[in-house]
Amino acid sequence: MATARLGDAVTVLPSLARTATPTIETWTIEHGSATGCIVIIDATAIAATPSVVFTLLGVDPVSLKTWVILASAAVTAVSTTILRVSPQLTAAANLIAKDVMPDSFTMTAEHGDADSITYSVGIQLLA
Repeated sequence: MATARLGDAVTVLPSLARTATPTIETWTIEHGSATGCIVIIDATAIAATPSVVFTLLGVDPVSLKTWVILASAAVTAVSTTILRVSPQLTAAANLIAKDVMPDSFTMTAEHGDADSITYSVGIQLLA
């Protein structure tokens, strides 16, 4: 389990070409709770027709079970996708969750096929 601090930019996944769903660590927010976050998904190169859905998940520290906070639309092209979580925002499907960040979180990047896509994922935690 990795730790993150409020205001930190967290590299969830560095920029790499991927053809399959990667394993992503669980993060714990150190010294307090975040009210929200911004997730930056930067797809910079594709081969053929890749499709990846990114999902931000809360993690229960006792049972380690997860729940969906926000899932993106499928990323299928070179693009930058911004996901936002905040109790002050208006929810918008696949882009904004009107919610608070739990103290532990993780993500999935579910690949729909084996076509290569180069991407990075970063998170900025908001106080």
